[in-house]
Amino acid sequence: MRPSSLCLVLTLSISCGASYASAQTGPAEPYKLGTFRQSGRTFLGLVLGDTKVADLAKANAAWEGRNAAAKKLTMPGDMIELIKRFDSELKPRLAAIASEIARATTAPAYVVAASSLETLPPLRPAIILNAGGNYTEHTQGIAAQQQRAGAAAPAATPPPTSLPGIWERKPGDTRENPYLFLKSPTTVTGPFDPILMPPGRERIDFECEFNVVIGKTADHVPLDKAADHIFGYTIQIDVSDRGGRGDRKMGGSDWLVGKNHDTFAPLGPFIVPKEFVKDPLNTKQTFTLNGEVMQDSSTSRMTHNIYELLHFASNILTLSPGDLISGGSPAGTNIERAEPRWMRAGDTAVCTLEGLGTQKHAVVAAAK
Repeated sequence: MRPSSLCLVLTLSISCGASYASAQTGPAEPYKLGTFRQSGRTFLGLVLGDTKVADLAKANAAWEGRNAAAKKLTMPGDMIELIKRFDSELKPRLAAIASEIARATTAPAYVVAASSLETLPPLRPAIILNAGGNYTEHTQGIAAQQQRAGAAAPAATPPPTSLPGIWERKPGDTRENPYLFLKSPTTVTGPFDPILMPPGRERIDFECEFNVVIGKTADHVPLDKAADHIFGYTIQIDVSDRGGRGDRKMGGSDWLVGKNHDTFAPLGPFIVPKEFVKDPLNTKQTFTLNGEVMQDSSTSRMTHNIYELLHFASNILTLSPGDLISGGSPAGTNIERAEPRWMRAGDTAVCTLEGLGTQKHAVVAAAK
């Protein structure tokens, strides 16, 4: 750790000395982005080391005050506006601010401890697409549990084929086609907010998932251009109600009941711009319930990777900046277990993705 970084860690109120470096040198200082509330005021923050948050508006004003010749920029009021303006004008400014803070010998007044703030969902997406059955061991585990439970074997199906105009299959590709479903934006809650158990629903499951944040409009995006449409990555717990709909209408399948209760999409704590994620195709993810590891996997186990999911989705609907694609659940969910341990009031749920951060939730009974 550089001495200046150590100073930043040690000092919110203790002075280590003087000043800032006048210019950024070397590689960009890694940072995350989030939305926070303090004393009733909501603001965008630039996060360093997961523990220190710079109020972006105040940080930018201070930076422009020391760089009089620089172009004057108004910081965005919400994360989606930031994403839209990132490549065109904000990226260099955020990099300069992050570098200046990291090299400061005294923590500036606009930098506060993350623990002193309320961490909100980093953004409010218009569209949330979640992948179903997209991890090898997860789908194998579901099939094995169905077999143990005596479910009838599925009818033989022909080999997967292309979906003309949507998903063109390459020769030798034996995977089934991607499966995506919509999750309502009203399910979004904060990364440390309670997960509410719906009244009368007892089979509530967990799915700790890696999410793509769309960076620019995605409409019929070729696979080799998918990465260009990604802004960054965040975490979602795809909370799931496995209790069914109570009858066999439409075959008994009901994704509204299963996926869309309030608080069923905890999001955040931050968004990490894609340049700071070492390997999105091999990112470790874990979920614990009351300290017991329930899921321990990696995005390398996806059947269809994030670029394939974006390509597939954009051939069906147009995605906009701030929309989400969740890559699906790794193995370890309760529908794979001979003896399920559903979430219940009093539990503590923790989802961690390497390099992205950690969510922590009290599980509580919803008021009837």
